[in-house]
Amino acid sequence: MAAIQLTMVQAFEVERCNRDLDALNNPAELRAIAKDLLKAWFLEKACTQQAVRNQLGR
Repeated sequence: MAAIQLTMVQAFEVERCNRDLDALNNPAELRAIAKDLLKAWFLEKACTQQAVRNQLGR
């Protein structure tokens, strides 16, 4: 199976976000962003697991 790759638009968005993060000087702001990212990651995992269960008819 081929590796999933970002589109050019997505790659540019990642770069923009990286630059925004690099510009942060406030640890509390960075911590809040990290917590939001962690929650989004786990929600994405839950959605993926649900989609797989639905596809398998479970």
